[in-house]
Order: sequence, then C-alpha cells, then structure tokens
Amino acid sequence: MDFALSAEQRMLINTVRRFVDAELRPLEQGVEDSGMLAPDVAEAIKAKSRVLGLYAMNMPEALGGGGLSAVDWMLVEEEFGRTTDILVRRAFGNVYEILLAGTLAQMDRWLIPAIRGERVFSVALTEAEAGSDAAAIRTRAVRSGDGWVLSGQKQFISDALYSDFYVITAVTDPNTGARGITTFIVDRDAAGVTVGPDQPMMGLRGTTHAGLTFDNVALGPENLLGTEGQGLKLALETLGRVRLAQVAARAVGKATLLLEMAVDHAGNRQQFGQPIGAFQYIGQMLADSAVEINATRLALWQAAWMLDQGHPARTQISAVKLQSSEMMGRVADRVVQIFGGLGFSKDMGVERYYRDARIYRIFDGTSEIHRNVIARRLLDGDDSYKIPA
Repeated sequence: MDFALSAEQRMLINTVRRFVDAELRPLEQGVEDSGMLAPDVAEAIKAKSRVLGLYAMNMPEALGGGGLSAVDWMLVEEEFGRTTDILVRRAFGNVYEILLAGTLAQMDRWLIPAIRGERVFSVALTEAEAGSDAAAIRTRAVRSGDGWVLSGQKQFISDALYSDFYVITAVTDPNTGARGITTFIVDRDAAGVTVGPDQPMMGLRGTTHAGLTFDNVALGPENLLGTEGQGLKLALETLGRVRLAQVAARAVGKATLLLEMAVDHAGNRQQFGQPIGAFQYIGQMLADSAVEINATRLALWQAAWMLDQGHPARTQISAVKLQSSEMMGRVADRVVQIFGGLGFSKDMGVERYYRDARIYRIFDGTSEIHRNVIARRLLDGDDSYKIPA
C-alpha cells in the first residue's frame, strides 16, 4: 500500500496549481462583483488551458482528451477546487463521460467538438418534481415514426445559457418506472427548445443556472444516446464520477484553501497580547478541520482507485459525496468563526466560500439521500466497510 505521489503526479499538481494561481484566482473578485464572466475572458481562459493540455483532461487520450486515470483526475480537481466554479468550467471544459456511450457518428458530431472546446454542453436531469428523485421526471418523449417528440421542462441546469446542446433524460415508457427513462442529445437551436431565464443562486456567482422548455421537439434516431430505457442507469453512472470529481475533490480543495487562510490568520492575528491560535478553542477548530480534510481526501483516493481497478464503487462514491460536502460545510463555518467580523465581510473572500459550500450538501444527491442509499446497500449485504478477508 503506497500513498506516495509519483513525480508525474507532482508535476501535474504543480502545473494545475500554477495555472489556477496565475490565471484564474486573479479573476475571482471581478466575477463576484459582476456576477458574470465576460465571453472574451472565458475564451482566453480556454485557450490557455488547451495549450497546457488541461482542457477535457478526463476524456480518453485517443479522442483528444488528457487520458487521466480516476486518481489523477481527483488530484487535478482538488486544485481546481481552490477557485471559483465558473472559472473551472471554462478552464477544464466540463466534458461529461456520458457522451462516451454514443455511437461513432454521435461522437464526431457532439463529443469530439466538445473535447476540442468548439462546443459546450450541459447534462439536464433536474425538474421541479425530480431533484434527488431522478426517477420522478415528467419530461416525455413520445414515439413518432422512427423518432420521438419531446415535451417537458428542466430546471436549475448549470451552464444552460452557455451550452449549445444538452444531454437530457425523458420518460419513453411511463409504465415501467425507472426502466422507462431514456437519454437524448438535444441541440439548443432545435425547433421548440427554449432556454432561460437565469435562476440566480445564493452562491456560485458567475455560473448560470437556467430552465429548459421542450415544446414538441422532434428527435430522430441520431438523438438517442445509448439504448431506449437505459437512460437513468446511464445518467447515474456518469453522476457517480461527477460526484467524486466535481463535488468531493473540489470540496477538499476549497476546504484546504480555507484552512490555509485560517492557519495564517490564527498565527498572525493578535488578541490579548498573543496570536489567537494560542487560544485552545481556535486551535481545536484548526485541528478538527485538518483531521476531516485528510480523512476525506483518503476516502476520495480510495474510491477513485477502485474505479481505476474496474470496481463500480457505488457505496464508496455515495459515502465520499456525503463526507466531503458535510466536511466542507463544517470547515467553512469554523473559518468564518476564526476570522470573526472579517470572515463575515466581503473583504476577505471567506464568506464567498461559506455561501458556495452550502450547495454541496444539496446538488448531485442531498446528504439525506446518500445516507439512505448507503443504509439500503448495507442492509442488502454490502460489507465494503470491512477489511477484505
């Protein structure tokens, strides 16, 4: 059992960290103040990222991506977690693995251009009545000849206003429950597609979240992703890797940055003639945060390693998503407390991370849902919490 990082992994981490520090973090305040990232700035970020080979690093090398293993992908995402969500989206590309289920023709039309940065897409699952309960969607795709007619609405779709196509789930057979859900690729400019308006959020400034309306949108066989009736399975498999990378790893990165800020502040801020870090309760908050961050990182690496070994790691992914999002909330709360009034002010930027942290316990499955999932698997005989005999 070797937890040492290779020279290549350290080089990868340092490359991403330098890029984040030099190119992304200086843009954070502008995004926070304006609530947006100017299109020309977004294009400049993407161009610089592509030169360094950072864009679509999770995609197979044979398709033009970075070909990272799951473990290496987590190392990169932890570094990306140290900056604002919208900046990461433009630097990394958010090219989701779900399109790898497509045909060669679909890859040529949609996936390859996305890997090159020529096209951008969103995965649209969430609906008003279907958040954590992904099987409760009401969007329908009704058979018409050799295709379908799509009708329904999605909400809270990240990057919807920026994307030029969407991967969506729709009910094709209402009589078979989750087995009647199918995944489709829908171009934004298709007749009957309406995007917006933007739905402002408490945090994640700069990242748009908008609704999608499909009004009798005609879909052909070329729009079907995977096989009919396998859409929910396909979507949830993709969500598992997203939960590790874009939730857990980024949560570890954000919490680590916050703890760095807190340690520096506690060592320099003087009260009653001594650094506040000398006070027992401040020290305890620092220690608790360090313990939780390290424990979460190791759990993340284990789950990623399991994926690299070909194991589904479903229970571990739910556990890490739950652990990381709860950990980040606690660390952010402690750091605001350590900074006191400065932590509550906008001057230090701590309050921004505090606001951003709150959504981590909600998106990609709430904490409550993941607890239920883990408990159900344990009762069904999952003993992955034990040391293998």
